[in-house]
Amino acid sequence: MFQKILIANRGEIALRIQRACRELGIGTVAVHSTADSDAMHVRLADESVCIGPPAAKDSYLNIPAILSAAAITGADAIHPGYGFLSENARFAEMVEAHGLTFIGPSPAHIRMMGDKIAAKSAMAGLGVPLVPGSDGEVPDLATARAVAGEIGYPVLVKAAAGGGGRGMKVAQTAAELDEAFRTARSESAAAFGNDQVYLEKYLDRPRHIEFQVMADSHGSVVHFGERDCSLQRRHQKLLEEAGSPALSAGARDRMGATVTAALRELGYRNAGTLEFLYQDGQFAFIEMNTRLQVEHPVTEMVCGIDLVREQIRIADGEKLGYTQADVRFSGHAIECRITAEHPDTFVPSPGRVTAFHAPGGLGVRVDSALYAGYVVPPYYDSMVAKLIVHAPTRAEAIARLRRALDEFAVLGIETTLALHRRIVDDPSFQRGDYTIHWLEHFVGDPSS
Repeated sequence: MFQKILIANRGEIALRIQRACRELGIGTVAVHSTADSDAMHVRLADESVCIGPPAAKDSYLNIPAILSAAAITGADAIHPGYGFLSENARFAEMVEAHGLTFIGPSPAHIRMMGDKIAAKSAMAGLGVPLVPGSDGEVPDLATARAVAGEIGYPVLVKAAAGGGGRGMKVAQTAAELDEAFRTARSESAAAFGNDQVYLEKYLDRPRHIEFQVMADSHGSVVHFGERDCSLQRRHQKLLEEAGSPALSAGARDRMGATVTAALRELGYRNAGTLEFLYQDGQFAFIEMNTRLQVEHPVTEMVCGIDLVREQIRIADGEKLGYTQADVRFSGHAIECRITAEHPDTFVPSPGRVTAFHAPGGLGVRVDSALYAGYVVPPYYDSMVAKLIVHAPTRAEAIARLRRALDEFAVLGIETTLALHRRIVDDPSFQRGDYTIHWLEHFVGDPSS
């Protein structure tokens, strides 16, 4: 087993990885910017190294500084967490070139799935259903018009290298296609240095369903069921559930078998998540994330399996040690992403936390790096906590979530706790009657 792991991340996910390492008896190295000198992940690590100034490009995205920190501390593996360099194939290659183990998939699979056109092509060849759309890149407007005419409006123009909703535009009619095409290409070039786009049929009322998988280097692949991530604002997830209130056990088993067979044939290794749109009983692949997901705790709660621990074990060459038949699903779990933003306007709210009280009790988990006196910096993602609840049924989980949200207190900064209380009290959410478009209508658009 590894002796020391450097965690190339910050905040709650760095703490999450530290906890798994500590239970495995593995030493940890925290890296941090000057803005994070007093962060909890730095305080609780066995060792820490400052890798640069506040800007992410000069610290958490600074590959030479991270590799130097690993070298001077004698780390033998690097866990990237999520975000930052977690899906950077070049980083994974450099980690391995320096004689370290990258705790994640192979660079080749990271690169393949990072290109959405290549990912869709690969999945189609493995028998995974796709959203109707173009066969690869759409190079010009004439081609875009022809493809849109074939699949029918509305259509979605999507960046090949996209993420987080950037480089993604809807054209409801032919008259809107030209502007959507130009804007998506421009946004993609600015955000990702790649202006390639492709077209998909725009689904009007889909759920966003994803399957968590884990694969070892010995040919074993299992899935840990689905998560419903349909509650999104501007393509950013706010609340996730496991399992989905829209999915039957039979549908889960059928799609789970499809994704595990595909990844087994692909020779995939470590954690991954396949994301789908689900409408009218049909699944359609949209992308694969080759990393740990923010929402992984809801899967852990219903399966009782530590996914980070499994990542580390697999990276060290161990076998999964169980089959798909051994994976059991128990109860229902819900996660709320709490961000340092105004709950109505979504304006960021960095600053000093004057008081912090996390809820507790049976079936309640809080993943957070906050503490009273901590200053939330303005340089990084605004998520400051994840509240996860688990109960025997969805109705009981909602009741537990409502109680936990009422107990949760963060003073000194604005947070989205009040928004989550509103969502949980809404009858449509309580019925599980929502799609990926529901939350946009629920909160409105403060910028309009």
